[in-house]
Amino acid sequence: MGIRRPGLPRTRRGWRRLVQGVMAGCVLALLPATWLFVSTADRLRTPADVPRTEVAVVFGAGLWDGEPSPYLAHRLDAAARLYRAGRIRVVLVTGDNSREDYDEPDAMRAYLRKQGVPDARIVVDYAGFDTWDSCARARRIFGVDRAVLISQGFHIRRAVALCEAAGVDPYGVGVPAAHDLTWYYGGAREVFAAGKAVLDAVLRPDPRFLGPKEPGVARALAAGR
Repeated sequence: MGIRRPGLPRTRRGWRRLVQGVMAGCVLALLPATWLFVSTADRLRTPADVPRTEVAVVFGAGLWDGEPSPYLAHRLDAAARLYRAGRIRVVLVTGDNSREDYDEPDAMRAYLRKQGVPDARIVVDYAGFDTWDSCARARRIFGVDRAVLISQGFHIRRAVALCEAAGVDPYGVGVPAAHDLTWYYGGAREVFAAGKAVLDAVLRPDPRFLGPKEPGVARALAAGR
């Protein structure tokens, strides 16, 4: 007798079960993204109507030859505009500095200085290795309990949900972006990242690097009074 190998269903019932299984898998995969969409709807604002808030958090988005990528530059431009409009007082830039030849936060600070934000109003988090780490460290290390979060639209809902889970009262400003390859990649990535976001929000793990508390935000706010 020949050995029957697994393959496509041979009966109508088999096909029906296969389709049902695929549909159930798709629904389960989209549940985290649906949670992000629903839970953050009332927390999104535009630069024109975002409440006046002492601190803005700008998330890293990569460097090109040591300079902020176009997507990161758009985030920093939005933060600089909010600062000049008097809607924020301090900018916390959070990004990756896990190796000596890659310093995202200092590149972000240098860019903001060129946009007219005083150095005394910029605070740097060198261990914002992912969104959860940035949010958790903003609360636990820098003492931020309320903030405007700035990112692209495809990422801002996850940032808002995770910062809220970390103990920060957030408002999210989604920066517009051209629908290029990066935008499509970012949108697709968010579907998968939403699953990790649910786990982070529920389990609330320690950041990859915690370290001692830092008074940078408090000092920057005190200097501005």
